Amino acid sequence: LDVARRYSIGQDEIVLANPKVDRWLPGEDTEVLIPSRYIIPDASREGVILNVPEMRLYYFPKAGKDGPAEVVTYPVSVGRMDWATPLGVTRLASKTENPSWRPPKSIRAEAEARGEPLPEIIPPGPDNPLGDHALRLALPGYLLHGTNKPYGVGMRVSHGCLRMYPEDIAELFPEIPVGTRVNIVNQPVKIGWFLDSFYIEVHPPLEEDTVGQQKLIENAMDMVNQAWQARPLVLDAQSLKKALRETSGLPVRIGRAK
Repeated sequence: LDVARRYSIGQDEIVLANPKVDRWLPGEDTEVLIPSRYIIPDASREGVILNVPEMRLYYFPKAGKDGPAEVVTYPVSVGRMDWATPLGVTRLASKTENPSWRPPKSIRAEAEARGEPLPEIIPPGPDNPLGDHALRLALPGYLLHGTNKPYGVGMRVSHGCLRMYPEDIAELFPEIPVGTRVNIVNQPVKIGWFLDSFYIEVHPPLEEDTVGQQKLIENAMDMVNQAWQARPLVLDAQSLKKALRETSGLPVRIGRAK
C-alpha cells in the first residue's frame, strides 16, 4: 500500500493488479506491478469524468491556444453499497481550503449507534475527515475532498463522497476552477485503440449492480461489435475471455486492426 500511494494508485487497484502479492506483507524482493496505463471512459472529454467501479477520476484541463490536450488522473474512494455515490452530470460548486465538517444527521445517527458520537462540527485539523481541501459538488451533500485516512483511498468506504490522497487533491485544488463539469459514470468495461492495437479494461462491477459473468460478457461483446463496425479488427478471443474472467483493471490487448 505504500508503493500504491507513492505512485497515486488506489488500494483495490494495486491489489487487483497483483493478485498473488499480500497487500500487508509483500515479502522482500517481491516484484509489484504498477497499473499506470488507462483507457479513458466513454464520455465527453471535458471537465472531470469519474468512473465509480474503477474508483478513478480523469481531469481534462482546458488547453491553451497552442497547448496540447491533457488528461490528469487520480484514484478516489467512493460510497459503499448502502451509501452509493450518485451517477450523472453535475458541476463543481465551490472550493474550500482547511474546511470544517458538519456531519449530516444520518452520519451522526450511524456513529451514535456505534457508540462513537460525533460533534455537530469538526474544525480544521488532523482529526477532520475532509483533510485540508474540499471541492463541493452541486449535488447537495457531496464533496470531493482529502482525508485523514489515506489508506482507504481506492476502496468503497465513504458515505457517498469522493476521497483523494492529500497530496493529490493538493495538486488538483488550485488547477480546477469552480463551475467545472463533473460527469459521474458507471463503466466496469472500457475499450479503446492504441495505434493499431485494440484493448479492453475490465473492473469488478459494483456489488449492487448484480451483473453476472454472462451479462458482463454480453455487454463487452456489444461494445466490441460496435468498435468493429467503426474500425474492422482481428479479435483474440482467448485474451478477451481471460480479461473478462480476471477483471484485473489492467488494459489487455485483445485485437489488432484488420
